[in-house]
Amino acid sequence: MTGASARVVLDTNVLLDLWLFEDPSVRPLRQAIESGRVEPLRSRACDEEFAAVLARDSFGLKEPRQRALLAKWSGFGTTLQRLDPAPLACADPDDQKFLDAAFTGGADLLLTRDNDLLQLARQAAALGLRIARPAAVSLADAAGAAPH
Repeated sequence: MTGASARVVLDTNVLLDLWLFEDPSVRPLRQAIESGRVEPLRSRACDEEFAAVLARDSFGLKEPRQRALLAKWSGFGTTLQRLDPAPLACADPDDQKFLDAAFTGGADLLLTRDNDLLQLARQAAALGLRIARPAAVSLADAAGAAPH
């Protein structure tokens, strides 16, 4: 990635919006990822959760479609080989992995729609991490301001 890329961690709901639902509201984010203006940071734990959610009966996805979505996602970003504990604790232990990935990887943003993570936004900002809903972020500004 170039020095102008914003480093971003995406929670599972945002990944679903991007790759499964192809939600128009996250189309700018997808374009930024595909063009390299945004560098997603991934961890094995985050990817495993995405795979488990895609496999839920409620989505009715056949295994080849699940594999295709996972392969598409795995083609982007940097996979963190290890996660260090974040300096903040999420009320939902299942969401802690996203905080850990963001702090371990030096992310600029953690994009989420999860209220437990969003409630940590002020504390995270004091530590240099912005936590926000995808619609609340200007990706052009984020990529231009990214110090990485």
